[in-house]
Amino acid sequence: MKDIDTVNMSADDWDEQTFPRPDTNDFDQVVERAISRRGFLGGVLAFGSGAAAMGTGLLSSSSAEAQAAASRFPFTPIDIQTDHTVHVPEGYTWHTMVRWGDPLFSDADGYDVNAGGGPVEGSDRVFGENTDGMETFALGGRTILAINSEYTNRGTNLPAEQEGVPANAGDVRKLQNLQGVTVVEVAEGENGWSIVKDSPFNRRITHNTPMTIVGPAAGHDLLKTEADPTGTRSLGTMNNCGSGRTPWGTYLTCEENFNGYFGSTAETQDQKPNALVDGYARYGIGTDGWGYDYHKWDARFDTSQNPNEPHRAGWVVEIDPTDADSTPVKHTGLGRFKHENAEVVLAADGRVVVYMGDDERGEFIYKFVSNGTYAPGGSTDGLLDDGTLYVARFSDDQTGEWLPLTPETTGMESDAEIRIFARKAGSAVGATTMDRPEWISVNPHAVEGYCCLTNNRNRGVKANAGGDETPVGGPNPREVNHYGQIVRWMPHGDDHAADTFDWDLYVMAGNPTVHDDAYAGSSNITTGNMFNSPDGMAFDSTGLVWIQTDGDDDNAGDFAGMGNNQMLVGDPVTGEIARFMTGPNGCEVTGLCWSNDRRTMFVGIQHPGGSWPDGEGLPRSSVIAVKREDNAILG
Repeated sequence: MKDIDTVNMSADDWDEQTFPRPDTNDFDQVVERAISRRGFLGGVLAFGSGAAAMGTGLLSSSSAEAQAAASRFPFTPIDIQTDHTVHVPEGYTWHTMVRWGDPLFSDADGYDVNAGGGPVEGSDRVFGENTDGMETFALGGRTILAINSEYTNRGTNLPAEQEGVPANAGDVRKLQNLQGVTVVEVAEGENGWSIVKDSPFNRRITHNTPMTIVGPAAGHDLLKTEADPTGTRSLGTMNNCGSGRTPWGTYLTCEENFNGYFGSTAETQDQKPNALVDGYARYGIGTDGWGYDYHKWDARFDTSQNPNEPHRAGWVVEIDPTDADSTPVKHTGLGRFKHENAEVVLAADGRVVVYMGDDERGEFIYKFVSNGTYAPGGSTDGLLDDGTLYVARFSDDQTGEWLPLTPETTGMESDAEIRIFARKAGSAVGATTMDRPEWISVNPHAVEGYCCLTNNRNRGVKANAGGDETPVGGPNPREVNHYGQIVRWMPHGDDHAADTFDWDLYVMAGNPTVHDDAYAGSSNITTGNMFNSPDGMAFDSTGLVWIQTDGDDDNAGDFAGMGNNQMLVGDPVTGEIARFMTGPNGCEVTGLCWSNDRRTMFVGIQHPGGSWPDGEGLPRSSVIAVKREDNAILG
């Protein structure tokens, strides 16, 4: 963007600078409504922090119960940290397994500290930058990891004198190569876990990798381009945030802030049909892009030449990590929006259910339910496309419903249009605007889903990108919410395919050292475990939920005493939460999976500060391996 620091600006801030939301109420109204809702907040906080796993009542906060809860955690919780390294509890160890720029093949040059990552040649044969969601897969005793690389730090990957601005097509190709997905075999040896160079499973999936488009929107006119007049073949996957895995052993990578990669060499979008212009505005597609400048050097990203190309991004992509020759598949059945992750679970009758969050302030939570059922070893064709897409509506009485998105309910022309413009469909049926829905995870021991609502400074202040109001209420009970919360829902009939559910708040993050009201957090937040901006989340095999943060780590003001971003573990039954790990200052802790024997946790460290992990050169995003010193199972 012109006159905007896109090198250091977050995707959310860029969206609001480019497409400012209309103000809906002034500060006096914010304060008045916050005070008037104090009684309601108290009720939600008490229920959310003390409800049992199945919502069967309130638990007392006796010291005996607190001790029992703590006994489920096989570690002593650690304190906050503000330094530039990783900390884990006594009795645990960690080491760096793979770093941005590490070669996947013997003939690939590794990371070059002095060259900011090295030349464009070979940049698609090294481990990608800014790791995010990841999953582990097993094949014949081998361990294969699929790992997202969400974005690149342009200021460090391009010559310093360019100040993060691409100067030619080679610069753009390098940035494109360092993002996407890395599939890599890893193995544990005498010195811990490391990548297996030259493994037949190693490959990079970048912004230029051929993909197949399937599902309700495949072949629609809005997906056709001059290069692909069929609307069924595309190139690349981008801004890969969270992840998921299918019961049949494939990897799901989720395209989030795809809008920032597109721009226009024309100054306005006015020459496009109104429907297209409206779609661009709702999804934040402007004329300048988020500083990547792809559109100046790669015509595919120039919307004045290829106005439909943005419609071919914003999907969930399926990858077979065990077949390096397989073609990734974009599933339009799962809707187009800023996907955080894709949590897959089976309904009571074997149908496939996929929960998804749209990570933008005031957007929605979605659910897909397949028409067909999954049978091990059977065909999986259509299980991620042939079905119904739903959006969630939460009521203040702690019930909710999944609203089907169909031409009849939305007034939209076709199922294809609904999937392409899922946000518009959600607005049409009156879905609940949420505080940035990030990772969703399902409890393996109870029929319940959890979603991290990371924060929303616009709650009660501004409408979302579609003009939908963002009132205080339901699972979003705080105005100007900069701490976040985790909402939990229990499907009726113990069936994830059910159309209705009950809900509560598992936790409301906050700072009890600064606030004594709702912003102190729920009663399971203490001075010893406080955090802000829950983001990543995963359940382990024992039913404990692991929570990762991507929040403010300046340790000042509202965030005083919170330290660096961290990973905590929670007990869904008791509400107890304890801090397990802290990351280096400046990082987001994101991405979590376990080795096949459950004795190692793989954890992502994105955009660290300082000189981590090497003590020299540029900081490098990495994946670390965490173990118990006694090599016991840890999840």
